[in-house]
Amino acid sequence: MTAFAADKLLLFGATGDLSRRKLLPSLCALDADGLLPENLAIIGTARSDMDDATFREMARASLEEFLPAERRGGMATFLNRLSYQQLDASSIEGFETLAEKVAQAGAAKGDEEEAGTSGGLAIFLSTAPSLFGPTIAGLEHAGLTGERVRMCLEKPLGTDLGSSAEINDAVASAFSEDRIFRIDHYLGKETVQNLLALRFANILFEPIWNSNVIEHVQITVAETVGLEGRVAFYDDAGALRDMVQNHMLQLLALVAMEPPTSFDATAVRDEKVKVLRALRPPQANETVTGQYRAGAIDRKAVPGYDEELGKDSNTETFTAIKAHVDNWRWKGVPFYLRTGKRLPERVTEILVQFRCVPHSIFAGGKGGTASGTSAGTGLQPNSLLIGIQPDEDITLSLMAKVPGLDENGVRLREVPLQIKMPDAFVGQHRRIAYERLLLDLIKGDQTLFVRRDEVEAQWEWVDAIRSEWEAHGVTPKPYNAGNWGPSAAIALTERDGVSWHE
Repeated sequence: MTAFAADKLLLFGATGDLSRRKLLPSLCALDADGLLPENLAIIGTARSDMDDATFREMARASLEEFLPAERRGGMATFLNRLSYQQLDASSIEGFETLAEKVAQAGAAKGDEEEAGTSGGLAIFLSTAPSLFGPTIAGLEHAGLTGERVRMCLEKPLGTDLGSSAEINDAVASAFSEDRIFRIDHYLGKETVQNLLALRFANILFEPIWNSNVIEHVQITVAETVGLEGRVAFYDDAGALRDMVQNHMLQLLALVAMEPPTSFDATAVRDEKVKVLRALRPPQANETVTGQYRAGAIDRKAVPGYDEELGKDSNTETFTAIKAHVDNWRWKGVPFYLRTGKRLPERVTEILVQFRCVPHSIFAGGKGGTASGTSAGTGLQPNSLLIGIQPDEDITLSLMAKVPGLDENGVRLREVPLQIKMPDAFVGQHRRIAYERLLLDLIKGDQTLFVRRDEVEAQWEWVDAIRSEWEAHGVTPKPYNAGNWGPSAAIALTERDGVSWHE
């Protein structure tokens, strides 16, 4: 199907937290930069009872709170794009009125054709998963699922493979796969996209991006926050389903994928799926789970998970996994994944640890020791650190001679070659990840969205881990807030002679 640019954008959950913090600010910033189609109309819908003017005032307050002042140029013009229709998505009755509102928004922009059939309609569904089915049914009933309508889904897409399939089946009953856009907002982050450029636009890296030169890979997604208003959702999900199943497996796939034939949706996603299908289900001794107890973050006392929740729970707030990609490129290379809440710092990063040089000519010439260093010289194996948040940067650690004279021979020291993305591209705004994704949704580019077979491969792997936990009676080990998880997470890597990057 030929891609079309949407001239109407329908936001479900338009008064919710995601819309206020991310979606509306992203759309306003895109408008300020002249990137939105000139005739794009934005219709919000939710349970809240409000009219167009009230919705615009809510949007104005959100922009003033969550979008930097320098990015609000032409805010009045953006607000004029907005309109609103109240809707209870659980009832089919209100959808015909919503369709009329969509048609009116199109007509206000000079569209005299039937709703959803001119330039096209893009729908962003940010509601509880329990409403996905009724919403799709309502849209279909109101004639808002035609060939020139595309659907964007915000996670969570189920709690396991079975429930995910139910959601995907419901959406597929009204939309073909080429019109379904599943969001993983990490794929909208500049540094995540830059990982593809780093690998496939520089001949320096691709020839060494394999098990011959890379010793292991670490992926860390650490948060300092606790439940933060997500009590009901998080206790049903846990760290494995909340972070590993989507964000972390997408990062792993981008690191490990083979070179695609081109930078388009089909080629890129084909290679990611191959990686996800090659993941070996971890054994019980290759995973660690934890749950935070009371402790301190930034020298401030914070309660434990059970205290925040108000009851005892076996939900994990931390998990560490030793993963393996069983293919030629990565045979024998462990991928260590780690994510958790109430950890010492907020950071998302990827560490690619290279092997030590096979023979050291310095200080005795005996090569690397068992720990990967050369005694007496300071020789360390090279590493590549890709920072995703809060700092977007790339650091390549190289060995260099320490200046000066030394009677004992040449002394070496690690020297970082660091590229800070904001410094490298002066004058460029630090964009919200949703800016890229919303723009691609409007244009119809699926490259940075997740395909159904990717989602299902991710769930198969995560479900296998949860089954292993249940079979062995695995329960979370306690760790104090402000620490890097339970001590078993340290042992997970140290028995391989590896230390987590901190």
